[in-house]
Amino acid sequence: MPKPRKPAVNALKRRLRIYCEGEKSEPSYLDGYINLARGAERKKVVRIEPTRKNTPVQLVDEAILAKKSPASLPNDVYWVVYDRESTAKYPDALHAQAYDRAMRNGINVAINNVCFEYWLILHFETTDAPYSSYDDLRNQSCLNPRVKTACGKSYEKALPSLFSAIKAEIGTARIRGAQVNKSSLLLAPHGRQKPFELNPYVGMVDLLNAIDDFD
Repeated sequence: MPKPRKPAVNALKRRLRIYCEGEKSEPSYLDGYINLARGAERKKVVRIEPTRKNTPVQLVDEAILAKKSPASLPNDVYWVVYDRESTAKYPDALHAQAYDRAMRNGINVAINNVCFEYWLILHFETTDAPYSSYDDLRNQSCLNPRVKTACGKSYEKALPSLFSAIKAEIGTARIRGAQVNKSSLLLAPHGRQKPFELNPYVGMVDLLNAIDDFD
């Protein structure tokens, strides 16, 4: 009588793959968060993929190519993370092209409007103030003084001590972010309800939820 087969020890596990527009801030924060959520075991299945792409369309296209490659498992999950930026830099038409292409190809989008730093602000205070650009946010918001108080220096991309200084407030930031997104959606004019059309909007809430729910 044949012996029952043992389960394959090295069976391939599906992965959640993340492509970030920013080379420093977003990957640094997400790496800290993944380490916080089950550490090394979580990093085996949730991966921040290396990329040099830095526009919404380029990131989406790279994720689509990866999803269609032989190395991708059928149930792998793909996310792209990028900023809305100012309308002068990235007009709505460009964002619509990236967003619609992502939706057609099963790519998840975490867009932050106006930028990732809005998500960081929510670790410090409740706000729904819109900003027109990263420079506008940096100059007009509480980001610099709050980061300086927390870390001893002004904000800069991928500030090494920042995640450790704010990680205790992630839960609060998620609640605030969900409220911001809900409010922006409720106040949005008819026909302008996609994330890149909502100011402010923090797609980091959706991404962190996906990381937590992934197994």
